[in-house]
Amino acid sequence: MSAIDAVTRDLLEHTEVLTLVTQGPDGPHVVGNWGDYARRLGFDDGRIVLPAGHYHQTEENLRRDNRIQMMAGSRAVRGSRGPGQGCVIRGTASVQTEGEAFDRTRAAFPWARGALVIAIESIQMQL
Repeated sequence: MSAIDAVTRDLLEHTEVLTLVTQGPDGPHVVGNWGDYARRLGFDDGRIVLPAGHYHQTEENLRRDNRIQMMAGSRAVRGSRGPGQGCVIRGTASVQTEGEAFDRTRAAFPWARGALVIAIESIQMQL
């Protein structure tokens, strides 16, 4: 479990779009989610929870290989070389359809069929 540092927390507080990548049988599979969804569900030092609407291919990929990468970025966060900062969060994930994360997700997003729960392993700054 990797702690979310101040810069990463600032990025998650300001990012509009989150890009998620899993490994499928034909190569990388890319999906998106909204930054405000992560903020509504909250994130702690060890995990990020997002609503999963369809995400059928993502879930299938995670059953075979639970590794995931997520990119967040914002021009509103000062970068090391100018305006804008980004990060890649690496970890493991699953789509949960019961339990605390699922209950919280369904309460906030009744349309969600599950909660995508990402356990953070590392964070690397980009941009």
